[in-house]
Amino acid sequence: MNFNKGTSLPFYRPLNSVDIDRIDQTARRILEHVGFKILDEFFLDLLDQAGAKVDHNGQRVRFSGEWLDRVLAEAPARFTLCSRDGRNDIHVGEGRVYFTNGGRVFRALDVNTGSYRLTALKDVANTAALVNQLEYINFYIIACQAHDLEPENYHLNDFYHAFNQTSKHVMGGCDHLEGAKQVWDLAKLIAGDEEKLRERPFFSVITNPISPLTIESNTLNILHFCCTHGIPVTCAPAPISGATAPATLAGALSQMHAEALAGVAISQTLAAGSKVLYGAVLTAMDLRTMDFTMGSVEMAMMNAAAVQLAKRYNLPIYASAGVTESKRPDVQAGSEKSLSNLMVAMAGGDCIHLAAGMLDSGNSISYEQYVIDNEIIGMVQRILAGISVTEETLGLSVIEKVGPGGNYVMEDHTIDHMMKEFFYPDLCERHLFDIWEQHGRPNMLSRATAMVEKILDDHESCLDLHLNSKIRSAFPGILDP
Repeated sequence: MNFNKGTSLPFYRPLNSVDIDRIDQTARRILEHVGFKILDEFFLDLLDQAGAKVDHNGQRVRFSGEWLDRVLAEAPARFTLCSRDGRNDIHVGEGRVYFTNGGRVFRALDVNTGSYRLTALKDVANTAALVNQLEYINFYIIACQAHDLEPENYHLNDFYHAFNQTSKHVMGGCDHLEGAKQVWDLAKLIAGDEEKLRERPFFSVITNPISPLTIESNTLNILHFCCTHGIPVTCAPAPISGATAPATLAGALSQMHAEALAGVAISQTLAAGSKVLYGAVLTAMDLRTMDFTMGSVEMAMMNAAAVQLAKRYNLPIYASAGVTESKRPDVQAGSEKSLSNLMVAMAGGDCIHLAAGMLDSGNSISYEQYVIDNEIIGMVQRILAGISVTEETLGLSVIEKVGPGGNYVMEDHTIDHMMKEFFYPDLCERHLFDIWEQHGRPNMLSRATAMVEKILDDHESCLDLHLNSKIRSAFPGILDP
């Protein structure tokens, strides 16, 4: 039941064409008149040479409309986030919607005890193994911080254990330039050489400007390295409406759009044609309590609107959905996750991150939640696939054959289409009450727990023994979970 390869059918449009124009023009005025703070002299010089308006004393860069249009035109409208096996490539910019998990949280939920623990390297390996087997989570983002590692070894180990547990595309953030270089060297060895890695880059890097309207030296250096080495990137602003962006949704969108366009523009001045995703991690606060609310309906609305803004420039987008404030896999988690994943998907977002595994305002993960979210995403993908209307699916011939008063259960037409037309859940309860009681009254969570155990018990490494031996010899800093 692979529905995620079909073309998406975008239905939800929070902004009309006039709204899009007004937000876009406001963002362009922000970039031209307010400007962007660049906290690095080297990159100020580079942007100056590229034609941007640079105030070195104020560390401020302003982008004229003409310059911005010229630079943004260099960004590719479509490209591929490659998988290692070639079976799970992510073709952004082609009207398809892909989902992935979220990254770099600090805690994991133990559903048996109900308590949280600090995440460790084993959680990176285990979540990568889960994503590798979960059909509707299309690629893997490094899920959590490994508290059992020294900082200098974070990214080498993060990405190695991700590559070892999944052949899907791997994305992750890097805290420092050395970490990005380590991952590049590791991926080069796995690919065979630099040329092969540039041809099919099977990992990508997340970078983040600082809202409002600032980007610092470390982020710029990582962005520079990635763009010049052919590594796909996203420069994803994460403004919080009411805190680091205006409290009005239109104002927050205007600022975020300016920040996202600046990220794309800067990447193209570093290397024209570099593969970059327009980034949107726009969130909100409950301004009554000052609590962070990633599961709010407004977050979903703003990220759906961000899709419309990115598409104005034919830019593929890394948007956000599927988060909840709930601390457990419960009704609140299911409702908030389903609603936001559906809204952003129906807007046509290319890559929807945070969509699987996360709880507690994006601060925690749950293995069981990965499995539950995979099922939610599968239903969303079924909705996006729409209803196929062909001569065959209209079924006139079988209707004529069965006629009044008959049934279709044993007809070839039913057998031919039963696995194509319907989404069959693994976790949802569909039996009659008496049968459900006979089975021990299972629920989504109990079934998810069993599925997690089976996946992790059965999973095998995705890197062969010979390659693993070469990697361990070349990178002595790699540790076992």
